[in-house]
Amino acid sequence: MALTREKKGVILTNFKDILSRVSTAVFVTFKGLSVGEATELRKALKKEGIAYKVAKKTLLGKALEGSAFEGTVPALEGEIAFAYPENADDSDVTAAARGVYAFEKKLEGKLGIVGGIFNKMFKDKSGMLEIATIPSQHTLRGMFVNVINAPIQGFVVALSAIAGKKTE
Repeated sequence: MALTREKKGVILTNFKDILSRVSTAVFVTFKGLSVGEATELRKALKKEGIAYKVAKKTLLGKALEGSAFEGTVPALEGEIAFAYPENADDSDVTAAARGVYAFEKKLEGKLGIVGGIFNKMFKDKSGMLEIATIPSQHTLRGMFVNVINAPIQGFVVALSAIAGKKTE
């Protein structure tokens, strides 16, 4: 069923509103995705605070034309959806890309990242895949603490070994 001009106007306004609020979004192509798989994807993304919307390419293209993002819009081919943080103040800007990428690996060929927006700039597929492989902030903090703790832990082990030799 074709969309009426009024309905398209409402959808376009909604897309423009979303794009004006976010600095990060991931454009996703999907083909052959079952209803169950789509539902599982939406639930997993929602749990991470990520919204997922299926879009008509023409309407999404029009919404992107008037946006304040820098660079060139990536090619949006096939059936398109986009994922973005529900909360524009979300501190984990890589969560959307990471969540979609996890499902891209899981669903093998049914879902794929085709580009996106990061830090108010358009990125192509390779740029978004690099962003998707960045660990979460929680993991990065853990890695940082481990780096800081390693020399101290080595020092304590050395002192313990020295103390053990002196008591013998």
